[in-house]
Amino acid sequence: MYGWIWRHLPGNALVRALISLVLVLAVVFVLFQYVFPWAEPLLPFGDVTVDEGSGATP
Repeated sequence: MYGWIWRHLPGNALVRALISLVLVLAVVFVLFQYVFPWAEPLLPFGDVTVDEGSGATP
């Protein structure tokens, strides 16, 4: 897959590397701005199974 993307990008190796970097940064931006905030309420981060009464005594 990465080879296919690399072959279809225009320019020489330096231009391709810069375009690839911009594409990766765009994907990361979209994930952090839209996908992760949308998925966060659906994930069980607030469901903890640790009980306050169990464990070693101080």
